[in-house]
Amino acid sequence: MQVLVAEDDVRLADVLAQSLVEAGWQVEVHHDGRDALNAALRGGNVDFDVLLLDWMLPSLDGLSVCRRLREFGVQTPVLMLTARGGSPDKVAGLDAGADDYVAKPFDLDELLARLRALHRRHHSSASETPLVVGGLVLDPGSRRVARSGQPIELSAREFDILQLLLERAGKVVTRFTILDEVWDGEADLRSNVIDVHVSSLRAKIDRPFGTTTITTLRGVGYRVDQEQQ
Repeated sequence: MQVLVAEDDVRLADVLAQSLVEAGWQVEVHHDGRDALNAALRGGNVDFDVLLLDWMLPSLDGLSVCRRLREFGVQTPVLMLTARGGSPDKVAGLDAGADDYVAKPFDLDELLARLRALHRRHHSSASETPLVVGGLVLDPGSRRVARSGQPIELSAREFDILQLLLERAGKVVTRFTILDEVWDGEADLRSNVIDVHVSSLRAKIDRPFGTTTITTLRGVGYRVDQEQQ
């Protein structure tokens, strides 16, 4: 997951960045509101999944950054981080287009959980159309999978892993990302739980059809390619 952190307190920004990286996320940090706005608007190679905006930023406050992003049509989830804890301030933040609000001081684990929840909600709402790779079709709405018209029964975990891989077809999905988004960070990266589920997936979606869809990149993660004979 790509996260943009906009926080003018350098020490706090460093703590947030380190915690996010340890959770397996990629982080881009800005200490200035206008820089953060430009980064969120630039597109290109960076497609942020969540924006973490401090309210009190120099040059352009977080509230204004959020409001302008929404005016430009950017729908990336925004979590506002601020020392303002009153109800009117929360209302102002939400009215500006923020999706959630955390007041300082905050519990770091709760903040990470809120970021994960924002990403999941946004991702699930944006992923209702069927995902197709070769003859493999996954329908997020009905939670059905088929290859060449033949239904394939998957467990809930297998389905979630496959959906994550298909949504990012052609891109590497790290083991950190799978643990964070499918297990919500509850599983131990040192265990073989991911390998077991991916192996089971291959046995169901590839082996009976003589195809290869999931490529393992040792020490990194997995990538879904177009099926190969």
